[in-house]
Amino acid sequence: MVKTEIPKELSDQILKLVEDARSGGKIRKGSNEVTKSVERGEAKFVIIASDVNPPEIIQHIPMLCDEKKIPHAFVPTKADLGAAAGLPVGTSAIAVVSAGEGAKKLSQIVEQIEVLSGKKAAPAKTEAPKAEAKSENKETKPKTPKAKKEEIAVTAAAA
Repeated sequence: MVKTEIPKELSDQILKLVEDARSGGKIRKGSNEVTKSVERGEAKFVIIASDVNPPEIIQHIPMLCDEKKIPHAFVPTKADLGAAAGLPVGTSAIAVVSAGEGAKKLSQIVEQIEVLSGKKAAPAKTEAPKAEAKSENKETKPKTPKAKKEEIAVTAAAA
C-alpha cells in the first residue's frame, strides 16, 4: 500500500471538506460503508486515516479506489477524521458521496493529490484512447473498390 505524503495544510483542507460535505452533502462513515460506496461507484472521494490499527482493516480500500478510479487520500489520525465527520469517536475512513457546496473545493483537492502522487491528469489518459480509436477506425473503414481488388489478388496469389 503506497501512501502519498500529504502536507499538513492539504490535510486540513481535506478535513474541512469532510465537514462541508457532512452539512451540505452526503458522506459514508467507517470502512464497511466506504467499501460498499466505492464498490457501487457512489464515492467521489475517499479519505483514510493513517493510524488505523491493525492496518488490514483499511488495506483493501486504496486498491479498490484505484480499480474504480476514485481519488483517495490519507489523513494523520482517525480522531481528526471522526471529528470532521461529526462523530464522538474516531473513524478509519470516510467516503464523500456528494460534496454539496464543497464541490469546487473537492475538485481542487483531487487535483493537488494527483500532482503529489505523480499521476498525470487528463492529457496522458486521453492520448492513449485516441490512438486505440484511430487503429479501430482503420480496421472498420469501408474498403474502396481498388482495395477490395488488391485484397482479392493477394488472397488468390497466396492460394
